[in-house]
Amino acid sequence: MILELDCGNSLIKWRVVRKHDLVTVAGGVADSDQALLEQLQANKVVEVRYCRMVSVRSEQETEALRASLEAAFAVTVQIAAPAAELAGVSNGYREYQRLGMDRWLALVAGHCLAGRGCLVIDLGTAVTSDLVDASGKHMGGYIAPGMSLMRSQLRTHTRRIRYDDDAALEALQNLLPGQETSEAVERGCVLMLRGFVREQIELAARLLGEDCAVYLTGGDAELVKDELQRAVVLPDLVFLGLALACPIE
Repeated sequence: MILELDCGNSLIKWRVVRKHDLVTVAGGVADSDQALLEQLQANKVVEVRYCRMVSVRSEQETEALRASLEAAFAVTVQIAAPAAELAGVSNGYREYQRLGMDRWLALVAGHCLAGRGCLVIDLGTAVTSDLVDASGKHMGGYIAPGMSLMRSQLRTHTRRIRYDDDAALEALQNLLPGQETSEAVERGCVLMLRGFVREQIELAARLLGEDCAVYLTGGDAELVKDELQRAVVLPDLVFLGLALACPIE
């Protein structure tokens, strides 16, 4: 079995896949290293022979998690490293080391899947988009605040905006003009998000061609997927890139 981890700024997404066919047999999301270990134990993840990880956390945090996993499973943890080129895709940043590893792995995976120009949009805490042309040249991308960041900034800086998560969920049943604060904020943020995605799709069509592939990933991908009928939602896109960056013999 292979344990794969995508360590973001706030959450750790994990899954266990069979080595021979990469079928997922367990998975989850943890908000801390300890919670991760507890989830792995609860899911009876004991037959791990390999482990690979992508992390956007600090070096110290990443190394601490690596040590915990190696102690728990007696395995060597592979950590995806920055690269100027991977799987036929060239990194478009002037300093390739500064491109977020989750973005890099997702865009590489997107191009490998598409075999042509592609747009990859990751809708998480932050929203990122990256464009790759048919030859595998990463053209660069954009970073914008995601739903949770927009919501938290409004709550933090506007004293009278106060509502709980249940109200937020209820507010997203439709996108009609809000008749209370929770509806106005939640629907306004979704429309901001959808507007960003719409602009990215139009830009990609101009730069990459109308037939370019569009991949959506991240926790809020479902909120925008109908902006383009042929857009494909791939929750595990980063893991596909991780397999390319850290192959197992």
